[in-house]
Amino acid sequence: MTPAHLTAAQVGDVLPEIEFGPITRGMLALYAGASGDHNLIHIDLDMAKASGMPDVFAQGMLSFGVLARVPTEWAGAERLKAFGARFVSMTQVHDLITCRGEIIEVFEVAGTRDAKIALTAMAQDGRKTLAGEAIVQLS
Repeated sequence: MTPAHLTAAQVGDVLPEIEFGPITRGMLALYAGASGDHNLIHIDLDMAKASGMPDVFAQGMLSFGVLARVPTEWAGAERLKAFGARFVSMTQVHDLITCRGEIIEVFEVAGTRDAKIALTAMAQDGRKTLAGEAIVQLS
């Protein structure tokens, strides 16, 4: 049975936000171990500074994964048909990230009702870090 919030979904609906962080150096080290992304620019301050950065910064896929939670927690992972995002700016240590989604289109394809969702991840200072879209099956 389709949940009522999906059946009633329409253009302009805003999905529940997900907050993540604040980003810590420890979090970046743990993510490096879990993901296999051991690029030192994310976990070694000396390496980051030698590369011209003021500090280490989050692995892109860490933020990507959190952003993916917006449509999947709202509709269910089994209803996710497509997901993509582009990196707009770096997620810095101490950033608190808020991930948002808004339905921008509802359409029918192959007998199902689907929604296109615009997604953004924003730091506490208003800086957009990710922009993307998802397609979810509503019915």
